[in-house]
Amino acid sequence: MLNKLFKNIGPGTLVAAAFIGPGTVTLCTLAGVHFGTHLLWAMLLSIFATITLQEMAARLGIISQRGLSEVLRSELKEPILRGFMIFLILSAIVIGNAAYEAGNISGSVIGIESITGSFSIKFGTFSLNFFSILIGLIAFGLLLIGNYKVLEKVLVILVLLMSISFVITAVITKPSLSAILKGVFLPTIPENSLFTIMGLIGTTVVPYNLFLHASLVKEKWKNKEGLTLAKKDTIISILMGGVVSMSIIISASGISSGSINNGADLALGLEPLYGSYSKFFLAIGLFAAGVTSSITAPLAAAFVVKGCLGWKGTMKSIKFKLIWGGILVLGVIFSSIGIKPIEIIKFAQVANGVLLPIIVGVLLWIMNKKNVLGKYHNTRLQNFIVLCILAITIFLGLRSILKVFNLL
Repeated sequence: MLNKLFKNIGPGTLVAAAFIGPGTVTLCTLAGVHFGTHLLWAMLLSIFATITLQEMAARLGIISQRGLSEVLRSELKEPILRGFMIFLILSAIVIGNAAYEAGNISGSVIGIESITGSFSIKFGTFSLNFFSILIGLIAFGLLLIGNYKVLEKVLVILVLLMSISFVITAVITKPSLSAILKGVFLPTIPENSLFTIMGLIGTTVVPYNLFLHASLVKEKWKNKEGLTLAKKDTIISILMGGVVSMSIIISASGISSGSINNGADLALGLEPLYGSYSKFFLAIGLFAAGVTSSITAPLAAAFVVKGCLGWKGTMKSIKFKLIWGGILVLGVIFSSIGIKPIEIIKFAQVANGVLLPIIVGVLLWIMNKKNVLGKYHNTRLQNFIVLCILAITIFLGLRSILKVFNLL
């Protein structure tokens, strides 16, 4: 049975692993602490949008046997427009992922340190966080293998571990079932919750996951017979990710404390209320969330660069390894010495705010091109759903840009 599980799920799990990172854990924690279970509906909406867009990306990858960036490069015929799109994508995803990689590694370190305490290696007045280096080496080793099947199995195990840990944490807090159902199916917008709602959507519908998914499905399925399996894989994996996010919100809703600002604070806050077991399970979840995102972020960036610049070769090629290796090294450095690349992250937020609606719009355009997808192009219903999602992403993009410049 376990072999069947590994055989039939894969790329979708990596997508779930990518969007359930320390940033998502922190945002879901804050949503639960400040608004209880009232914003669970926003996560349900996010999951629906993510499944819709990722199914399209997977369908594109299987039918065309190309990544999204490769299709964009070939279908955008106007040189100036193509150049602008390539610049925007590389800026937002490559530079952005390098900045956020530090957060991914730091999130995994938080999980370890909430159990073991901190441990630094000192060189005179200079010190490095030992666990940041350790997480970096784990991610480096898995990526260096360059074997998709190995990477897939490891991430499936980590995502399952993460899911079980967060769900158990939520169960330990003994939440009200009626409150959960109301939060999921009766949308409300509590006072001062609008930014949090938009944040929950924005942290789940991730631009680089569309590139990652389209590139990974063709590693697993080589023809249209894989479409049904890919769709099932996408739905199950992203629903699993949604359950993880909701579990974090539910866990955090059990604490009424203004001192909870992130996942580490949540682990500490749960212990006096629900015992050391809750802290232990949450710590494992944080560790798994950080490791999975630490692997998928550099991998996604490498796929994007490969497609945008028209490079040939596999995951084992030198150029491919240099890209993910560079991003991973920067993440380890920023995390281990405590540097917070604020300006780079601000740039990444602006670029991603612009990129998400553009990528959704371009993806919609491509999914209606019969020369690319033949009879597997979008239906009218799919187009209508994506147009609704596009309207939301435009709103999110404007909000993210205005917030960075303190105009909101």
